[in-house]
Amino acid sequence: MQTSDNPPFPAALRLFSAGVIIVLIVGAGLFFAPALVKARWPWAVTPFNARFLGGFYTTEMVVMAALLVWNRWSPGRLVLVMAFIFTVIVSVASLINLGYFDFARRASWLWFAVYLASVAVSGWFLRRSRTRPSAEAMTLSPAWRGYMQVESVILGLYGVGLLLFPLTFSGFWPWPIDAFHAQIYSAIFLAGAGGIYLVWRSAPREELLVLGLTQLLIGLFAIVGLTLTDVAVHKINWSATGTLCWLALFGWIGIGGVFKLYAASRHSSPQSAS
Repeated sequence: MQTSDNPPFPAALRLFSAGVIIVLIVGAGLFFAPALVKARWPWAVTPFNARFLGGFYTTEMVVMAALLVWNRWSPGRLVLVMAFIFTVIVSVASLINLGYFDFARRASWLWFAVYLASVAVSGWFLRRSRTRPSAEAMTLSPAWRGYMQVESVILGLYGVGLLLFPLTFSGFWPWPIDAFHAQIYSAIFLAGAGGIYLVWRSAPREELLVLGLTQLLIGLFAIVGLTLTDVAVHKINWSATGTLCWLALFGWIGIGGVFKLYAASRHSSPQSAS
């Protein structure tokens, strides 16, 4: 890939990304050391919500690290678009659920500072780069393009459902979820839908790799986190229809990531067929 088509990011953006990774390490602690981090989280989280959030923040940390490693417009374009969608939705959900936050604690103020700063920085850079085309892309087969369209629509519709009708659309989850957490989780699906749509329109190999890795880790951490937490609390009905649907949903997301990684690995040049 030519550097003229895929320029490096400004140093200031790399510095900001490094700062975000440091913050995300705390979020990842909800997965790996939930008892330690839950007490310091901006709001009270149940064991299942803690592990689910921790799994996502671990995934986000890995993706942000990819942005630092590549330090190019591709896959940075994808990472920034997904980060912007996610932080906007989470910021809105937090602002309309202020009752969950104890502003006598510094953690609550830091939550809003980090998210609003992330919205501002990613939005500013995307706006500044809005006329820049994607890096030279792979040629995706009609089957791949059709599948990714369907995938984006399904994730997007489910994300909108969680955001607007949180209790209805989270009703089948294996553990009880309140409206606030459902709206927070909607950001994961909407960011995924936006990323898939972006790559569907133009698929540089690096972006397909990062998208595949993101989906794989989200699916993997969600299912492993559910299993690890239930080993301790024994509250999941594994044969329930809702639980099986939830496992199928995140299994599908993860398997979709595996196939994207495989497709990207088969292409060393944009002219190769998918």
